[in-house]
Amino acid sequence: MVAGYNTISMGTGRKEFNPKKERPGIEEYMREAGQAVIKMIGGAQNVDEAVIGNFIASRFNRQANMGAFLPYIDEGLRYKPAVRVEGACATGALALVTGIRSVLAETADVVLVLGIEVQNTVKAIYCADFLAAAGWAKERKDGHAYFFPGKFSDRAKEYYAQFGKEKTRQAMAQWFANAVENARLCPTAQEHHNTTKDLFALGMTEPNPKGFLDSLNVFDCSKVSDGASAIVIVSEEGLKRIGIPKSQAVEVIGFGQAQEDITKPPSDHTKLSTTEVAVKKAMENAGITKEQLATVECHDCFTIAGIMATEAIGFAEHGKGPDFVLEGHTKRTGKIPFNTTGGLVGWGHPTGATGVHQAITIWEQLTGIAGDSQIKINADRPYGLTINMGGDDKSLVAIVYKRAE
Repeated sequence: MVAGYNTISMGTGRKEFNPKKERPGIEEYMREAGQAVIKMIGGAQNVDEAVIGNFIASRFNRQANMGAFLPYIDEGLRYKPAVRVEGACATGALALVTGIRSVLAETADVVLVLGIEVQNTVKAIYCADFLAAAGWAKERKDGHAYFFPGKFSDRAKEYYAQFGKEKTRQAMAQWFANAVENARLCPTAQEHHNTTKDLFALGMTEPNPKGFLDSLNVFDCSKVSDGASAIVIVSEEGLKRIGIPKSQAVEVIGFGQAQEDITKPPSDHTKLSTTEVAVKKAMENAGITKEQLATVECHDCFTIAGIMATEAIGFAEHGKGPDFVLEGHTKRTGKIPFNTTGGLVGWGHPTGATGVHQAITIWEQLTGIAGDSQIKINADRPYGLTINMGGDDKSLVAIVYKRAE
């Protein structure tokens, strides 16, 4: 993968965001990200095909048939084959895997992958209703008004009961603080302009079941976001065609994909079992261990999900994720930096773009072009991992990367 580009993750938290002012449409975000990447690879003529990752524009934007926007991005993409994929919040990584498979199948040498979502088109309660489509529709009627926050509030409640509320809440607050601190270093992040002095105290705000949820506060949740992210997936021949040296690319070493039954509740609310399976597949496919990872981009749609991800990967034992976070291991200066541009809580969560943004963050880190967000990549730990989750741990894609040589 090479030539990544993120638009601003737009929503509350950005100075330029105003719900009363007209904002770019979904096609404008696609054009910005697409044109930026096309310029980096020497023009649209170098693109063989495209994959568009979009979850639910048909509801938020009353727009489907997303592949037909390619010529709008650039006239040179006219008549190029394209497919749109959807896997709820894992849509972006599913688009990446679709592009990877095209290259592996030798049907394309250069695949443009673009993830896109524009969600600030409706009020929050209607947004929650649309996003509930990532779960089982038959549960919607009896589910919480804020459907997915409710799902992860249930997970947090069970985690509190088994492993203690105080320490878990502290770890969730620390996760929030780390996310915003990292987002402040990334100019495209939704929380880039956040100037709160005591982030930990804000994260420790007691959940209010009358106004929101019984086990999560609003700072535990990723925000509604608009944005697009694009990157290209290339074969070695494709890399030569676009004239970019290997040193500026990352190699896909392995990936894992897993699905769970959307009609069934989690067997254990305190575990991300499908995440664990997908990560295990990716690591085995790559032939590496967790000790060789330099950094991780995980799907922290909620702070409790980030903590549980440390356990699903194997960095912490079941129930010890809060200790792992509170000991500082997931900070950018810690043992294994997580979400160096803020993750979903800090950078934002434009649903269809999230998995692509994760890949771009890893690409920037491993090639040393992450700017103020850059962390140290040690030679004995040269790998990056992304984990993109759809629904309540139902659709998972994990990918392992290494700087190309």
